[in-house]
Amino acid sequence: MQNILIVVDMQNDFINGSLGTKEAEAIVERVAARIRSFDGSVIFTRDTHTERYPETAEGKKLPISHCIKGTEGWELPPVLEELRVQAGAMTFDKITFGSKELAMYLAGSLKELGGISSITICGLCTDICVISNALLIKAFLPEIPIIVDSACCAGVTPGSHLNALEAMKMCQIEIV
Repeated sequence: MQNILIVVDMQNDFINGSLGTKEAEAIVERVAARIRSFDGSVIFTRDTHTERYPETAEGKKLPISHCIKGTEGWELPPVLEELRVQAGAMTFDKITFGSKELAMYLAGSLKELGGISSITICGLCTDICVISNALLIKAFLPEIPIIVDSACCAGVTPGSHLNALEAMKMCQIEIV
């Protein structure tokens, strides 16, 4: 049995780029420390768009280009990229908020991994991609404890961060 840490969308555009916030900037070192001290496997997700982003359903509702594959905004900050490479972490590039590929990988790999003790999630943004992935994984793996490390997450706003944490708590996701 092993523990899994999922680091959601800790990309430059969400930290100090086109959609960055001071709250996102404040968690980078905490996320790095969490990765360093984690006893288990680490998996990353990356929000991944193309130049055609403005034409997508998301782009029409959020008309700010971000995380365009191959740009600096799409990349992880150097400290997290270094940890990702050192850990040999699997990385899921996703075109929308939640990664069904990640959820299916976790569900399909349950036996291959020798069982999953728990799944901890951290990253950005609590109120969009973190909650989407947490609920998706909970739907695929309802008996596995899902934990969200609130100190290693940030939302679009502090208020929406807290709302998302409360919503996840109501869905039996542990908030620490």
